[in-house]
Amino acid sequence: MTAQLLDGEAVAARIREDVRHRVDALRAKGIRPGLGTVLVGDDGPSANYVAMKHRDCEEVGIASVHEHLPASATQADVAAVVDTMNADPAVHAYLMQYPFPPGLDFAAALLAVDPDKDVDGLHPTNLGRLVMGEPGPRPCTPVGIQRLLAAYGIELAGRHVVILGRGLTIGRPLANLLALKEPQANAAVTVVHTGVADLGHYLRQADVVIAAAGSPGVVTASMIRPGTVVVGAGVSFEGRKLLSDVADDVAQVASWVTPRIGGVGPMTRAMLLQNCVDAAERAAER
Repeated sequence: MTAQLLDGEAVAARIREDVRHRVDALRAKGIRPGLGTVLVGDDGPSANYVAMKHRDCEEVGIASVHEHLPASATQADVAAVVDTMNADPAVHAYLMQYPFPPGLDFAAALLAVDPDKDVDGLHPTNLGRLVMGEPGPRPCTPVGIQRLLAAYGIELAGRHVVILGRGLTIGRPLANLLALKEPQANAAVTVVHTGVADLGHYLRQADVVIAAAGSPGVVTASMIRPGTVVVGAGVSFEGRKLLSDVADDVAQVASWVTPRIGGVGPMTRAMLLQNCVDAAERAAER
């Protein structure tokens, strides 16, 4: 068996096209959606990721507003930028790129973000809305994974999804999202992590495995039941090379698998654009 690829770039391109039409409709009314980014320090992968987000914005017609603070910035400096983004009517949604340099409190900064402008969907207010199944910005990577699976006709309702990883950006919100009684959800969800003995015991029970541990190659073919759908959402870097949580040999036993590059990443960025235009449309209605 050789797995079919879950091509996130192809699905993300369709989402970007839909966003572009929505942006055009807003601009016809005199409203240009604006996405803000806040980068603190000089982390290379973070800077590259922010640059990709701005290229995506240019492609669909969203305005970009960027603030780059030095690694020597204080918590007060970060707070001042947050206040500016919250107050700027041209910024409909924005994000603070994680991680922050040592000594700065990312959580404190996140708490100060206007929940309606929280493009990442990670403010406690929005995570609470997610848990309750209420409308609001939802975390980009979890929703991106959900949309990717839906695009390839992979049904989740009633199936067993095992998530490897319990982080704030993917594992925890994804578990809540896929357990909701909603379309392309309503799954039986198990969450495990790298501190669990015999991960294969849990992964082999899954219909769908989503690896979000940030541990290169942690999921191997021996851990996967033949025919399982496998999504690699956790990444790490070896120099400039991006490494997946999913080992290459998994493609020999899985039915579907994400590629190392072009799987979940493009979907995350597409959901970011969608959350931004959602925020602009909400602002237009007020």
